[in-house]
Amino acid sequence: MEIRSRVRDWLLANDPAFSRLRQATRITATIVSSVLLLMAFHYLVAPLPAAAYGLAVSLSIEGGLAVRDRTHGEQLVTRVIAVLVGVSMVALASVLESHRYVSDVVFLLIIFLAVYGRSFGPRWFAVGMFAFMSYFIGAYLRPTIDQLPALFFGATVSATVAHFVRTVLLPDNRYRDLMRATASVQQRVDQMLEELVDVACKPMLLETDRTRLHRREERLKEAVLMAESFIPTENRRPEPEPGLATSDVVINLFDLHLAAESVIVLSLQMKPPVALVEAMLTRNAAEIEAETALIDRTNDRLVETVKALSWLRNVRQRLAQSLEKLDARDLDDPIEAVTAPVSARPKLAISNPALKAAIQITLAAGIAMVFGLMLSRDRWFWAVLAAFLVFTNTRSRGDTAVKALQRSAGTLFGIVVGIIAGTLVAGNIYLVLPLSALCIFLAFYFLAVSYASMTFFVSIVLSLLYSLMGVLTPELLQLRLEETLIGSIAGAAVAFVVFPTRTRTSLDLAIKTWCDELTGLLQAAKNGGSGMALIARSQALDRAYRDLAAAAKPLGVSWQLVTRPGHIRQTLAIFMGCTYWARVFARRVGDEAEPEGSTFLRDIDENLALVRSIEERGAGYFYDSGRVAGPVSRHLPISKDDAELGLEMIGISLNRLHPAAA
Repeated sequence: MEIRSRVRDWLLANDPAFSRLRQATRITATIVSSVLLLMAFHYLVAPLPAAAYGLAVSLSIEGGLAVRDRTHGEQLVTRVIAVLVGVSMVALASVLESHRYVSDVVFLLIIFLAVYGRSFGPRWFAVGMFAFMSYFIGAYLRPTIDQLPALFFGATVSATVAHFVRTVLLPDNRYRDLMRATASVQQRVDQMLEELVDVACKPMLLETDRTRLHRREERLKEAVLMAESFIPTENRRPEPEPGLATSDVVINLFDLHLAAESVIVLSLQMKPPVALVEAMLTRNAAEIEAETALIDRTNDRLVETVKALSWLRNVRQRLAQSLEKLDARDLDDPIEAVTAPVSARPKLAISNPALKAAIQITLAAGIAMVFGLMLSRDRWFWAVLAAFLVFTNTRSRGDTAVKALQRSAGTLFGIVVGIIAGTLVAGNIYLVLPLSALCIFLAFYFLAVSYASMTFFVSIVLSLLYSLMGVLTPELLQLRLEETLIGSIAGAAVAFVVFPTRTRTSLDLAIKTWCDELTGLLQAAKNGGSGMALIARSQALDRAYRDLAAAAKPLGVSWQLVTRPGHIRQTLAIFMGCTYWARVFARRVGDEAEPEGSTFLRDIDENLALVRSIEERGAGYFYDSGRVAGPVSRHLPISKDDAELGLEMIGISLNRLHPAAA
């Protein structure tokens, strides 16, 4: 039981709300169940063509990843459309099989429509993915027209199983997910405290220690944002009134995040007593009181650090109490929110980003198709698949280049391991199937963490299946790697040449959004906004910072941003610090009796002017080295004057982007 509890705690700390675990389990369960049902039909009733299995597996994967409709009814409609579209695409590929050049042009047209269709909403994003993958399966496995009923059967089984798994076996449950997410928040606070114990034991603070603490802070932010996502917001129901169960949870989550950040900020200036932090980890109230009583009260900085730890302890208790009062019905959406607002139809103009993306991906697929055909008439589809997928969920040419590199590296290492694994199992079906299921699970469990990891495990699965079919050879896997490289290079090249979205442009947009959110927060405070409204604006600023950090990643691979000291990380740290102080300000300004003094309003106006100047310069802060001031060396008394301190520190943080002004 203890081992099970430790495993659960570890999973929660690394996978908030078990979201990755649930997604990977859904996809794996759908694939395994669908394949087993089709195999039973194959051996007991009538043989099924390989394309029926291929289409079922493809729709199982896309059904788990692409179907994002809000209600179960909407999801079912999307799956029905997917089955009809999928079988139609396979039929079209079969009809055009004898007209290869026409088939290739039609494939490109389907790619264009699939990508452009994403702009019409989540349902058509899913339908587009189903259409692309189904035509890919049809052109690759080449089923005949008389096999279409069997393919329709396979697609229907897959969609039915996927819907059953999503709605009955592993359904979404907002209350359960919130409980898990908040447990993950608590686990990550414990991890932060454990890191703090290690830091406090050292004679001096190193840059690597700062980096580790900031990494823990980022992981905590991720868990808090996920927990907040399960609570109905102003977009789904009227703004909650103070005193409601959901409002208490929102405020306590907000305070917990703020208190944890304050502990880190103050601990970097004055390390806390090791015994006190260890007592907080064990939640031993008597030891905490005893250690607190021994604090040297003449050391103001140490006192402030201890007060921050005490605040964190109290907020954790309040959060647990507010969760006990929460009922599943408190998280239900109101009836009037069921109908989502109808979005405007996108314009078919070159200025439309959806049209640009469709042109980019279609052109990349066309280039990959040409060079892939030159390499192999039978396996060129791998090149087109790579070109299509490296553009998915990217926002700039830098993003696309990184994803192309990850796909190529994952394929390379997956092939190496796949050859070894395929040789060892020697096509034994009793070993291949469970190993394939395990690799599928791992592929989609790590998808959100690393695209290269997903590609690595998928490549192993393909190698195992080739060994089962008796066609596993180094030459075949080498061809797959070469086709993948062709597609990845084609995608990256088009991203840099055709309608290139520079990383700088994405950063400009992300900084503008961040500045808009900060401006909205300051302006709302100036106009006397309520505490809950200011907290909601601060949460929006948090999300804007997360998007800003994501937009900056292509300037260096993701791990460099958080582990390597340098100009990019320093600049990002300033935006992160300003976001933190905006959170302090938002939480405390509503509690002030009369914050509308002349000094208060003047300071807000000065900060608004700074935000406007930062928005004008945009991404230049990340590119011009030497233009960012060093860290502020200052005592931060969080225990008093929090609103004024938060406002002042917002200004100091913003001025760090202008050393001359600072």
